[in-house]
Amino acid sequence: MTLLRRIALGLAGTAALAATVTLHTTAPTTAADKKAPDKAAVERTREQIAMLDDLYKTAVVGITQLYVNQQADKPAALAAKAVFDAMKKKGWHNARLVDASGDPKNDENVAKTDFEKKAVKAMKDGKKSLEEIGEVDGKPVLRTATLVPAVLKSCAKCHGVEEGAVLGTIVYELPIK
Repeated sequence: MTLLRRIALGLAGTAALAATVTLHTTAPTTAADKKAPDKAAVERTREQIAMLDDLYKTAVVGITQLYVNQQADKPAALAAKAVFDAMKKKGWHNARLVDASGDPKNDENVAKTDFEKKAVKAMKDGKKSLEEIGEVDGKPVLRTATLVPAVLKSCAKCHGVEEGAVLGTIVYELPIK
């Protein structure tokens, strides 16, 4: 073995040992060690979600009233989902329509995360919203779920429910800045 190779192996071994020692001597990070997001930042994020929720729901109702005339027409929720996808691709926020009826029009709408499952239960139990602070890639996010009822007769008819029945929830996830 050449001298250069022995030095390289020795340095690699020293680096590995240092990393191991560092891993074992650094105190573990717990939830208590993490700093909670600034309350004003959380409130600003809450306001953003409220604005987005009003915007999306107003658009869906408006599109439904103007353009959805029969059950064969495409539902306005498809337009909302397209906007949700565009916002996510552009890095603004995540929003997802989640079914609470138990009979989703699209399998993509089934609750997937623990938060989505809690949100569906909360909406069925009569809550209008649910929120939690979480993390994505080490950064704080606010997750909020809001009620989606059948607000129009046409919504109720297509979904086979009474007007006012719970259809689902929109789950938002925004960075807290």
